[in-house]
Amino acid sequence: MTGLPDPHLSMVRPVTPRTPQGCEDCLRMGSPWVHLRLCLTCGHVGCCDSSPMRHARAHAAADGHPIVRSFQPGEDWRWCFVHEAMV
Repeated sequence: MTGLPDPHLSMVRPVTPRTPQGCEDCLRMGSPWVHLRLCLTCGHVGCCDSSPMRHARAHAAADGHPIVRSFQPGEDWRWCFVHEAMV
């Protein structure tokens, strides 16, 4: 996909983090996480692929919301789970 914008960027919306204090699913389960990702379609806060439960990836697959951004302080990048690439 070199040179072409990711078609999933059309799914990016202005969102408010649903659980700014941590991974929505880990908080419910009492599970630890490593880093957080924010779904740019609905505001779901999920844990990264280095976390035990990988909730951000699971949310992307289950809900069809492929674009996340880092929810870590000082980080400013976005990722497409479908294309496994920065966008």
